[in-house]
Amino acid sequence: MLPVISENNSIPYYKEINDFLASIPADYRTKNRLLFCLRLKVNEGSMNNYKPPFRKGFYFIALVTNAGNTKITYDHTNVTRLNSFLVFQSPGLLYSFYRDNTANGYLLYFKKECFSFFKPDFEKEFPFFNILHTNFFKLNENKFAGFAPQFEEVFLAYENATDSRNIVASVKLLALLYQLKGFTIAFKQWEEGFKTPQQILLQKFVQLVNNYYIEKRTLEEYAKLLFITPNHLSQSIKEVSGKNALSFISERILSEAKSLIQFTDFDISEIAYQLNFSDPANFGKFFKKHTERTPLEFRKQYKEK
Repeated sequence: MLPVISENNSIPYYKEINDFLASIPADYRTKNRLLFCLRLKVNEGSMNNYKPPFRKGFYFIALVTNAGNTKITYDHTNVTRLNSFLVFQSPGLLYSFYRDNTANGYLLYFKKECFSFFKPDFEKEFPFFNILHTNFFKLNENKFAGFAPQFEEVFLAYENATDSRNIVASVKLLALLYQLKGFTIAFKQWEEGFKTPQQILLQKFVQLVNNYYIEKRTLEEYAKLLFITPNHLSQSIKEVSGKNALSFISERILSEAKSLIQFTDFDISEIAYQLNFSDPANFGKFFKKHTERTPLEFRKQYKEK
């Protein structure tokens, strides 16, 4: 049985880039509310390493290398040992992160209004910005080295701008998006060519779970999003993964719970409500059922290590 959802849960939503930067918290602010570029440095100390689940009202691109113990939850799976990666995220998606201090690269935050000179449908023109899920690509060293100078151009244009509108940086960012478009389309076509219909359905399902696990806890809700029956969804997931479909939801909740317990000093009751449990006792029962430890025992063992 999945946990009972609280009626009072509120996931932080940052409409403005500066509001998000203040929440990390980071020392940086942008004079242009439509664009912010950051060159991520080793031992970057001006921001927290862990950010609990949140949503934002703008687009996000990250190109990162030397990721160390950085953790990204991608399609329900906790991915570590990343080394180098590329991330695209649309506004409104649920997200959390743990960043290792060894990481370096580039973080770009923007609203599509910064391209006032660009009128086509943005998501259609750049399909790597998907309104349903985050797009994540592991990169080898050569591919990272190929992309890094293009990101550096955007960053330098932003940093050296003499006008608050950052027109040059916006133009260079648009050029970068078109350069990345060819890579992501070729990658997805190659990846999808090896998948069965059931595997594709599993991928869509876990992407939805990753985005909606705090609000949606039933198979019926996800089947409705996928325009199929709950029975078809359940059988397909079982056939291709060998696992019960509901277990994907429980595991995603558990993953975020462990991160919150390990990487923050939040009270257990606060974590319970952040994860949309009806009360701390319900959260405690859920956590102990899946780990054989209470949340406090889990935190104590982690700190002892």
